Amino acid sequence: MCGRYALFRWSPAFAALPGFPADQKPHWNLAPSGQVLMLRAGEQGLHAAAARWGLTPAWLKDLSKTPAHARAETLAEQPMFREPFRQRRALLPANGFYEWRGGARKRPYWMSNGDPLMYFAALWELYPVGGQEYLSVALITQEAATLRRPLILGEHEQALWLSNDTPPQQLTALLAKPQIALRERALATLVNDPQLDAPECLTPA
Repeated sequence: MCGRYALFRWSPAFAALPGFPADQKPHWNLAPSGQVLMLRAGEQGLHAAAARWGLTPAWLKDLSKTPAHARAETLAEQPMFREPFRQRRALLPANGFYEWRGGARKRPYWMSNGDPLMYFAALWELYPVGGQEYLSVALITQEAATLRRPLILGEHEQALWLSNDTPPQQLTALLAKPQIALRERALATLVNDPQLDAPECLTPA
């Protein structure tokens, strides 16, 4: 399961997107329940916003039960994800993500595709707190051998995913698309500490 990822580098053009937070900081260790950067379709292209990583419908009162992930093969039928899948789709930009493999002492790996940014398919919801509304998001995962990895979309696929005009069958096809080839690098165990959010997370093994 992709429980952590990183967004620490982006271009000036990316930072110029409408809604891009003025206080956006680089992060090497983003984890569920934290704030992440989300992209949605706006009237004039992509619109950026900060969101809580953990999908939070307005009716859900227990924030400890907010799902950070939605399984690609079942989300269209699950009540928690069915409506967001139809109407509230988003992207999570990342430089890469972490994957742990092995036996009792799992080894972390840095996974990337060689592009400056990769884009994960996601779903979003609004949730009210104290008279204000906030954004929340869940990352969509696919099966990958014995693991689950983010659903990574190419440029054309991103446009289809975000468009309200995309037919349901095309969205379903995106959910079932093959995993793309990824680069991997074995890491030291510093990233195992969820409190560490610094370049040291990428220290090679």
